Amino acid sequence: MKACVILATVVFAFLRNGNASLVVKGPTGPVVEGEEVTLECVDSESEFNMSSVHFEKLSRHMKKWHRLDLDDFNYLYRRCFYYDVNVKREDGRLLLVLPRIQLWSAGPYRCVADNATDMMNNSSVTYTIPVHYMREVSVFRDGLTSFTRYFNSLQELRVKLGDDVELECSTSASETPQYFWSKEGDDWIVPSSKLRLEQVRDLDSGKYTCTAQHPTVESLSKKRTISITVLPEDAAWYETTTGRIALMASAAGVALLVIIVSTTACLCRRTKQNKGKGPIDDRSQKKPIYRNSVESLTSTAGDKQPLV
Repeated sequence: MKACVILATVVFAFLRNGNASLVVKGPTGPVVEGEEVTLECVDSESEFNMSSVHFEKLSRHMKKWHRLDLDDFNYLYRRCFYYDVNVKREDGRLLLVLPRIQLWSAGPYRCVADNATDMMNNSSVTYTIPVHYMREVSVFRDGLTSFTRYFNSLQELRVKLGDDVELECSTSASETPQYFWSKEGDDWIVPSSKLRLEQVRDLDSGKYTCTAQHPTVESLSKKRTISITVLPEDAAWYETTTGRIALMASAAGVALLVIIVSTTACLCRRTKQNKGKGPIDDRSQKKPIYRNSVESLTSTAGDKQPLV
């Protein structure tokens, strides 16, 4: 059933674009995030004037094709979402240059003849650019994942003699990477994202490196090194990494509690002060003031009429 669906899709694509002479040419190898990518629209049968052909990209969210050259209708949209796209026309050639391709630039592209009445024959077969990437590697200790993620990836781990340690490294990539653990000064390699050390000894102290390798692109490889220090069995609890993280979390909780209590006390005090003032006595404002009275300002007029 799956083979029939694939065959039907291929036949439909052939029938739809069997008469199209426009072709999009691009890189033949893997495309890595940050590289420069150039697409060229070619008329294989010289049916169209390339000055009347333009590039379009399919929006993944809107499910709509958008023109990528500087036409007035799509200018604002292009500048907001495809600002890194540069369309060039040189010596009768139509080029689309992506100086530093990013994930949002991945997807289907095509070239279309302007004022085309038959889109089936005047548009090229879609050309899809897959963008490969890999983010930085993070290392966490099993059992403290929530704390260590909050305080960023571990760079140093201090444990007591005889403790069990399990480390895990992870990263985000376009494809599931392969992980390898190694120790500085030793020749062993553990092909896993997790490294377990049971009942650590003094000899287990040292620098451990986790390497993440992209399965398709050899140049995509990231590393993270963590230093493990084995403390004496009678070391204080706050000298370990676990103790330090607990102290940091406790200090943050106490500081937050102090702020909440102080704010609440200040609001309660202000509320009590406002209640103690009572209503405003405005009877004094009803008393008339005469020009010759003691309460009035010096005046040359002898008017006896009240001002208010």
